[in-house]
Amino acid sequence: MKINYSQFTKILFLFLILIFINPKVALSEVIKKIDVLGNERLAKETIILFTELNVDDNIDSGDLNNAFKKLFETDYFKDIKISFNNGNLKINVVENPLIQSVIINGIKNKTILNELSKITKKIEKYPYLENKINDQKNTLINIVRNTGFYFAEIETKIEDNNNNSVDIVYNFELGERAKISEIKFIGNKIFKNNKLRNLIISEESKPWKFITSNKYLNESRIKLDINLLKNYFKNKGYYNVTIKSSSAKVIDKNNFVLTFNIDAGKRYYFNDIKLVVSEDYEKESFSSFLKIFEELKGKAYSLNSIKKIIKEIDKAALQREFIFINAKYSEKIVDDDQINIEIYFEESQKFYVDRINIFGNFITEEKVIRNSLIVDEGDPFNQILFNKSINDVKSKGIFKSVTSEINDSKSNKKIINITVEEKATGEIFAGAGTGTGGSSISAGIKEKNYLGKGILLDSNLTLSDDEIKGKFSVVNPNFRNTDRAINTTIESTSSDYMTSSGYKTSRTGLKLGTGFEQYEDLFFNIDISNYYEKLETSSLASAIKKKQEGDYFENLVSYSVTLNKLDQNFQPTDGHIAKFSQTLPIYSDDKSIENSLTASKYYSINDSLILSGKFFLKSVNSVDDNVRVSKRVYIPSSRLRGFESGSIGPKDGTQYIGGNYGSAVTFNTTLPKLFNANENMDFNLFLDAANLWHVDYDSSLDSDKIRSATGISVNWFTVVGPLSFSYAIPISEAKSDKTESFRFQIGTSF
Repeated sequence: MKINYSQFTKILFLFLILIFINPKVALSEVIKKIDVLGNERLAKETIILFTELNVDDNIDSGDLNNAFKKLFETDYFKDIKISFNNGNLKINVVENPLIQSVIINGIKNKTILNELSKITKKIEKYPYLENKINDQKNTLINIVRNTGFYFAEIETKIEDNNNNSVDIVYNFELGERAKISEIKFIGNKIFKNNKLRNLIISEESKPWKFITSNKYLNESRIKLDINLLKNYFKNKGYYNVTIKSSSAKVIDKNNFVLTFNIDAGKRYYFNDIKLVVSEDYEKESFSSFLKIFEELKGKAYSLNSIKKIIKEIDKAALQREFIFINAKYSEKIVDDDQINIEIYFEESQKFYVDRINIFGNFITEEKVIRNSLIVDEGDPFNQILFNKSINDVKSKGIFKSVTSEINDSKSNKKIINITVEEKATGEIFAGAGTGTGGSSISAGIKEKNYLGKGILLDSNLTLSDDEIKGKFSVVNPNFRNTDRAINTTIESTSSDYMTSSGYKTSRTGLKLGTGFEQYEDLFFNIDISNYYEKLETSSLASAIKKKQEGDYFENLVSYSVTLNKLDQNFQPTDGHIAKFSQTLPIYSDDKSIENSLTASKYYSINDSLILSGKFFLKSVNSVDDNVRVSKRVYIPSSRLRGFESGSIGPKDGTQYIGGNYGSAVTFNTTLPKLFNANENMDFNLFLDAANLWHVDYDSSLDSDKIRSATGISVNWFTVVGPLSFSYAIPISEAKSDKTESFRFQIGTSF
């Protein structure tokens, strides 16, 4: 027989190519049977499923290695052996013990125990792995130490149940809670201790502070304190501020001195701020920002100013449907203390949101989180809107942490995973104060996440020398995903002035309202309320008060408009705020219309020299009769120092009756050089002026004299709490006014 060598060579060549391209053809073998040995709890089918191998599969050594890895990654097995001969795949396993239960000993505090149980329950009925138990042990001890038990220790015991299961026992030795006895700020810190202490969350422990947990040493809280301090300094121009260290020094078995070592560095100022726009976008779309840049030039550097500009530029870009661009900025120090800012656009790849997954919300309803998200499934993915969404979730204050992860999905699509960590959202508070104007005690309970719906409950009670006031309110901050808050308030006030003025009133009512941000920094609120008031008098009361004695029902509508341009709501140093409010009767036994206007302006000459001016104007007039005594206008004591509270203006016999109109203006400046060595005292120079006029039922009682006073006020952080006092010298007064040169108020929280 004649061999065709040419054809044989071609077949051999093709066979070698096939082996080279797919070595499994030569090296693989078909699975005919799969045996599983050594399994006790897990079914044979489950273990085979883990391997992702099936009968009739072609496999090689690589497939066997992958099957081994997949089994090992399940954590169910202590030992695994795989063999494959003549089509028979044998899997020998030794299972890890199962964690039957986790027991915690030594913790009596139910709140702490619940927090620990949330962690430990995650491993029950799962395989026992020593490294995971060690990780959990570290997590548990950190949770306990962050509640103030800084010296706590933990011992772990593994109890064998003789059925290939174990119980994990954590034995805690808590010791005494570590309290912060003193908070110090050292180094080149620029600002007084009193100012810095008000910025941070941690508090000094005092005997009467039996409610707050901020007095306990907490590493997480200290990290937050450091961030708060850094942001404050950067917003004041100290661009290179560093918190060199934060240390807690033990002074006895359970007391620490918390010290922050600050190096503020030099102060920096804005120089040139430029917006770089490519030819792909119209420069005119962003021309309005050039004026802002010019206004900032020469002013102290502020991180908040930069963030606000970027936010506004991003908003302008989105309004013009530039969905796939993000505003970025770079900073460069020039001329020693100047900073140039260059803002530019970074174009991102076009992606869309495929799916949003939310994890960890064991208490909070998922819709509470989703309602805060600007980005939704199917929308174009924009990093600006996504970051704002995450910040909105964080700002709710109902989660301990909020983390996010963005993963690729299908072509040009993203999967967003958001993980939240729940925290206790209830709060108990109490406070007390006393001074020349009287004493008061207050207490209350708040809940920020009622039934996991993101609803705020607030109840409080205040008792003073002449008044008892209680209030309960419910606020839904995002009613039906409308970005509008809905609030319901029930309140009751009982005021007893029988001794001083011969009358007392009790007022109880229900109020329904809504509030929202209409435009940037412009807020609108409207309420509808119903009140019942009872007015009682004695023989000491004036004739008009006796005439008004009786029961009153009111159905009112109130609204307010607020423009808030302050740099910060707490202890502002720059900007202004103005508010107008009006109350109108719908149906009322006393048809009174109330109007009020308040405004404040702050201006910083430097870090410690701050000027401010405040204005107050209020009127109340009745449509068909005289204004009820309990609704007349009085000047708030905080707006007119140098005079006794409620003891100026029109007078009927021996009683001050208030007026239909009242106004006040206050000018204030800090005195940074006065007693500068005392870190816990702030001094202010003030000038107050006010007037209270018009009596609708008797014009002869009218008084239009402007009252004014000037003086000095001191805010002093003492060992028993914050103390404020003032010394005022009246400049102008009426003969009937009661003056008060010295005034003090001391109060604290618990």
